[in-house]
Amino acid sequence: MDLGLTGSRAVVTGGSRGLGLAIADRLAAEGADVALLARGADGLAAAAEQVGRHGRRVVTRAVDVTDPEALDTAVGEIAAELGGLNRVVGNAGGTVGGNLLDSTAGDFRATFDLNAGHAAQLVRSAHPHLVAAGGGAVVLVTSITGSRVAPRTTYAVAKAAEIHLARVLGEELAPDRIRVNAVSPGSIFFAGGGWDRFQQSDPEAYTRFEREQFPWGRLGRPEEVADVVAFLLSDRASWVTGTDVVVDGGQQRASARSFW
Repeated sequence: MDLGLTGSRAVVTGGSRGLGLAIADRLAAEGADVALLARGADGLAAAAEQVGRHGRRVVTRAVDVTDPEALDTAVGEIAAELGGLNRVVGNAGGTVGGNLLDSTAGDFRATFDLNAGHAAQLVRSAHPHLVAAGGGAVVLVTSITGSRVAPRTTYAVAKAAEIHLARVLGEELAPDRIRVNAVSPGSIFFAGGGWDRFQQSDPEAYTRFEREQFPWGRLGRPEEVADVVAFLLSDRASWVTGTDVVVDGGQQRASARSFW
C-alpha cells in the first residue's frame, strides 16, 4: 500500500533511538523528509546516518523538549530548513520518580512536562506550519500504561493526560484540517532499552513476563509501532482522528512491575 507520504515533511521528537528512530526511519522509507529532535548530538548524528540511507533530507536539532522556548525555536528552525511541516510525531517521554509514596510533587511535574507537556508545546509550535501547509497529521506516542492501572504512578498519569490531549486536540484542531491521534505501545524490546536491561539483569523474571503476559510469546518490535504511526500520519487514515490506537500484541498486564 502506497501511503502517499512522499514529499511530506515530518518532525519526530526522541528521534535518535528506539521507537522514535524506527518511526523516523519508516517515514523516510515512505519518502518523507524528516527532522530528528533529541538531547544528545552524538546519538542524533548516528540516527541521521541511518535514516539518511533512504535518500531523503534529514535534519537534526539537539534540544531539551521540556524547555518550551528551546523546543519552539527548534521547530521553527527545522520548518524553515525543510520548507514547512505537515507531519508531527511527539515521541519523547519517560518517567521521573515512581509511585505516589516514593515520588515528590516535583517528580510528578517533571514527568508531566516530559510527556504531555512536551507534546502540547510541540503541537503548539508546529501549528502555524501545519496551517500554512493546508493541514496535516499529528501522532503522540503514549503507552498502554496511560489507560491501564500499573506501577510507576507518575508515568501512568502523565501518559493518561497525553492520551486525552490527543483526543481533545483531534476536535480542537479539526477546523484547521489537522488530525491528531495517540498510539499506545505495549512493551517494546530494542537493544539498549529498558526491557533489554531487564532481560540482562533478571533473565528468569523477563522470561516469565514474556511467557505469561503475551499471547504471541514475545514483546513487540519498534518497527511494528512505526508502521502504525506511518499509517496514521498518511492520508490513508484521513478519517481517523481523536483516538488512541493500542499496539500491544494483546499484552495482558502493562508492566512486569507490581505495587505489592
